[in-house]
Amino acid sequence: MNRYSKLSLLVVAIATAGTVAYAAQGSMENDAMAIAKAKIPLVQAVTTAEQHANGKAARAEYENSKQGWVYDVEVVSGAKVFDVKVDADKGTVISSAEDKADHDDDHDKQD
Repeated sequence: MNRYSKLSLLVVAIATAGTVAYAAQGSMENDAMAIAKAKIPLVQAVTTAEQHANGKAARAEYENSKQGWVYDVEVVSGAKVFDVKVDADKGTVISSAEDKADHDDDHDKQD
């Protein structure tokens, strides 16, 4: 694994740990706490998404979707950005689509 990939995984892990720690302090229920029930860790989901899109992860979220709990990973591959959804229980890619909205931000009316 190259240095940038390790760095991106470290940043994602630190951000997730901080989110979980912050959510644990509050008395209200928080979606971030649901990650404790995921069968695969965030790092594995990021690696799966990077391999699928042949790129580097720029952002990752754990969210509840129509398919259930998934990791939504934004992967940069060359000049393209892909949104890759990874099943939080199986670790498999559910969907992958090019993110057209972020492709050319200089001329977007809306993003």
